[in-house]
Amino acid sequence: MAIKQGDKIPNVELKTMGAEGPEVVQTGEVLGTGKVVLFAVPGAFTPGCSKIHLPGFVQGADDLKAKGVDRVACVAVNDVWVMDAWGKDQGVGDKILMLADGSGTFTKALGLELDVVAAGLGTRSKRYSAVIEDGIVTSIDIDDSGIDASSCEATLGRV
Repeated sequence: MAIKQGDKIPNVELKTMGAEGPEVVQTGEVLGTGKVVLFAVPGAFTPGCSKIHLPGFVQGADDLKAKGVDRVACVAVNDVWVMDAWGKDQGVGDKILMLADGSGTFTKALGLELDVVAAGLGTRSKRYSAVIEDGIVTSIDIDDSGIDASSCEATLGRV
């Protein structure tokens, strides 16, 4: 069953790239305090994710923060090196925390897996955006196709 409004974010281990290399982070720490916007993409460097979804959040990060968002985070079922390279390629800087869910553990815990085995991509994450306040999901929108409900513009209206 997929996570929904009112549910607590599960505390799962993810990775992010630090100054000295890969670092383990707990979702309870990075998503569990303050107001956080979390968005997920099916895969780094894929067309919709690289041309629309992530760039929209890079451009809109300051607008989100102006509305009281403490952190913006992006998660994908990719390894930490891919997420780091993608963030650099997209000019993310310190605007967005890039989270690697390499084994899909967090995605499975949320119930938001996307089966794209037939396309040669394995199991990935559905595309979504969530507003989380002190670890509780206050809104979540999942895109079954396209990038509408989970776009930065749509998310700004829910913050």
